Amino acid sequence: MVSIGTYLGGVWANESWGRYWGWDAKETWALVTILVYAFILHMRFIPGLKSIFAYNFSTLFGFATVIMTYYGVNYYLSGLHSYAAGDPVPLPNEVYYSCIALGILSLVSYIRYKQNFKSDLLL
Repeated sequence: MVSIGTYLGGVWANESWGRYWGWDAKETWALVTILVYAFILHMRFIPGLKSIFAYNFSTLFGFATVIMTYYGVNYYLSGLHSYAAGDPVPLPNEVYYSCIALGILSLVSYIRYKQNFKSDLLL
């Protein structure tokens, strides 16, 4: 859906401003999101990244790019599509807590994944 929205946004931008792409912060982060999800989609072709843990971990990163595209660009980066007025808005503490919690959750998940993988090999 992000890809379709970006392509249709390019058509709309060409009709409105006479150009398809302007390298604005929102447009650039939409491209980053498309590229990250394209990588996640194609990870299954890379032998070292075929595990379910790698897929789940990369989807956390992909979701973070979506959050940055829709919220971070609007409030923290200046540009055509943003609400940032010039004064930097401090990041709420919840952002730091969420990153720490996801990091700990990922580490615990990796440890449990490796333990289960070893026990499956022993059977």
